[in-house]
Amino acid sequence: MSEVVAAPAKASERFRLFAVLGGLYLAQSIPSYLIAAALPPILRENGVSRTSIGMISILFLPLVLKFLWAPQIDRIRPVARRHRAGWVFITQSLTVVCLVAMAFVVPTNMPVVLSIGMAISILVSTQDIATDGYAAKYLPPEDRAIGNAIQGGAIAFGVVIGGTMGLVLYEHIGWTPTVLAIAAASLLPLLAALGMREEDGSVDIARGPRPSIRAFWRRPEARQILMVALIYRASEGLVKAMEGPYLVDRGVPLDWIGYISGGGAVTAGLAGSAIAAVLVRTMGNTNVLLLLGGLRTGCFLMFAAHAVGLLTGFGPLFGAAAFQTLIRYMEIVALYSLFMSVSSSEQPGTDFTILACAQLGVYLIGSFVAGAIADALGYPALFGVAAAISAVAVVLTAWTVRTPRVVPPSAQ
Repeated sequence: MSEVVAAPAKASERFRLFAVLGGLYLAQSIPSYLIAAALPPILRENGVSRTSIGMISILFLPLVLKFLWAPQIDRIRPVARRHRAGWVFITQSLTVVCLVAMAFVVPTNMPVVLSIGMAISILVSTQDIATDGYAAKYLPPEDRAIGNAIQGGAIAFGVVIGGTMGLVLYEHIGWTPTVLAIAAASLLPLLAALGMREEDGSVDIARGPRPSIRAFWRRPEARQILMVALIYRASEGLVKAMEGPYLVDRGVPLDWIGYISGGGAVTAGLAGSAIAAVLVRTMGNTNVLLLLGGLRTGCFLMFAAHAVGLLTGFGPLFGAAAFQTLIRYMEIVALYSLFMSVSSSEQPGTDFTILACAQLGVYLIGSFVAGAIADALGYPALFGVAAAISAVAVVLTAWTVRTPRVVPPSAQ
């Protein structure tokens, strides 16, 4: 299999591709952050335990397992002459239907909320395979960092719409109108799918090489980057899953939390994505990842210091939350550019999805156990453990990528 190397594009085509990717990633991030960012603080205010809140992470299990059906998304064209665009139309439309259904369920009715949320997660996961495959296939190497910075920016706006707007609206108008508004907002990015242009739209995809997980595993450069994906983000879920509940337990009002997460997403997210795109082009993916890992460890230590009382007041707490957001968006650019560099032209969605699932899997494991650790040992222990794991991950990542190079030059 060969690495994806897109042909140089005219300026108009280049900017059209950037705009389409921005819309596609926004489409999937709006409902995702309603669940990931807005729902946990809402549940905490309604008296739901931290352990139960941690269980919300199970809704993102399809995002970890989507590599199992990614080869079929690469292979099957659901609409005539519309391969990945067809998948986007179908999945996003059904996601909006699920959001409308969720609007009429009491949010503390966990069994029903989890059931609808799982359906949304499966749909968003399938859409993500199609979108990532489209990006990996059509972004030329020199534009990968820019494309992933656009993804980070789109996710930032998704946090604002799904997370911040969800919290603020809930505080003022309640659950049902809020979720209906989010459902309406989720319809708009569908317009981006109209701009998707695909070279394989009129060919018989089934006659080409059959996409498979085995084909990914046969490539040594893909296995090497898989190790990085499994190592690098092992600590982040521990902190991110309990960030909202920790703010609530320290007396921060819900609408403040919404403004903090939204403001951090817009400023740190957009700025971080842009800065990371420049750093990746000048320093390379590896050096950027090591730098960010060190900064992330320091951020987690700030949370631990606040939890034990060495730092006091809302100022350091808000600063640590914003700093964590900045680092996370920068990581997206560096990691995903690295993933794209080893995605093949025959099955870009499958290759990228396997790597994305690996890094998300370790993130969600941390999210899943974060509430139980906080309940059993307290916030100081939780944040201290996260900092230690982050430091070890930086060392292991450096060791992995410094082994004899098998990745393409564009991954350096």
